[in-house]
Amino acid sequence: MLVNCTLLIDDDKATNFYNKKVLSRHDSFNEIRVVYSGKEALEYLIESKDGKNVKPNFIFLDLNMPAMNGWEFLVEFKKLNQEITAGIKIFIVTTSSDPNDINKAIENKLINDFINKPLSLGLLEDLLSKVS
Repeated sequence: MLVNCTLLIDDDKATNFYNKKVLSRHDSFNEIRVVYSGKEALEYLIESKDGKNVKPNFIFLDLNMPAMNGWEFLVEFKKLNQEITAGIKIFIVTTSSDPNDINKAIENKLINDFINKPLSLGLLEDLLSKVS
């Protein structure tokens, strides 16, 4: 499976740097975009409809962010036009091991998987085999 564009949403610059490096080392991931908040991610997605940004196939979403956390992002994502959201696979990437977060992710139909940080090449292989 070839992933044309991936959007990383995390307020931590070091985490984004690391995850971008891991994704760029994998042959299946082409363009990788980074935003630092849920609000910035929503703006990015809205602008992808107008062709200002490349629409992502995958979103890697952190849960614990200031201003708009991952759960709040998902609420707003669900309100977007389906033309924007169709075909986007969302993966939670977090340090949280809170059973409530895990259960909430399992119950949320927008989420394709719940991943503990950090990303790795092996983890990406497993993820691609699940969704292709």
